[in-house]
Amino acid sequence: MNIDFFYSFTYAWIGFGLLIFPVLLKIPAPYGRHNRKGWGPTIPNRAGWIIMELPSLILFILFFFSGVKMPSGITWIFFAIWVFHYSNRSILYPVRTKTKKKRIPVLIILFALIFNLVNGFINGYYFGSVHPDYDIKWLYDPRFIAGLLVFITGLIINMKSDAILLSLRKNSTLGYYIPEGGMFRYISCPNFFGEIIEWFGFALMSWSIAALAFALWTAFNLIPRALDHHNWYKTNFENYPSERKAILPFVL
Repeated sequence: MNIDFFYSFTYAWIGFGLLIFPVLLKIPAPYGRHNRKGWGPTIPNRAGWIIMELPSLILFILFFFSGVKMPSGITWIFFAIWVFHYSNRSILYPVRTKTKKKRIPVLIILFALIFNLVNGFINGYYFGSVHPDYDIKWLYDPRFIAGLLVFITGLIINMKSDAILLSLRKNSTLGYYIPEGGMFRYISCPNFFGEIIEWFGFALMSWSIAALAFALWTAFNLIPRALDHHNWYKTNFENYPSERKAILPFVL
């Protein structure tokens, strides 16, 4: 693939995300607590989650190893981060969730597949064929150090918040409780907040347009979802903490 075409494609993908973002703010994705009729056939939630998340892991690995550049010590770090996240996201997390009776529309899976296929491709291709020749000095670069710290912070927030949510899946009328502890003290969706932070940290530490595109698309998807969750909590729980924001502490 021509490198100029790759960059043009990546910038176009970012631009498309900017166009889609206002639409996502207005139309809640119809799965999970926002599930509703009229979106076509559905399949079990766990199977749907694996189907739509796994391609990002597979394509990243495929294009990483089929690239024209030999992996360096530094690119192995980025490889490990991506594989760790998506192994957890596409396999371990759905296995741990208690969503036996929940279903997800096939149409939503198809939309998510497009997102994951493109982002898996552009990042795998970037780190396999486009990336600069990171040398050992990159480990001491302020961008790498700051990005790694941001990534670790987001990872901790995300995983701790997911653990709290998983512990709340008990038998109840709604199937949900008000989550407490950790960053839930400040926002309704710290799991989303942590994931957004993770990928902006990844973009900073790799100084990569492909990683930046993924970070932006993560925000485009998760900010509307967080706002929908926040409104749902307020509608379904009269005692929901009024001081909590949706996704950004003290702000949004």
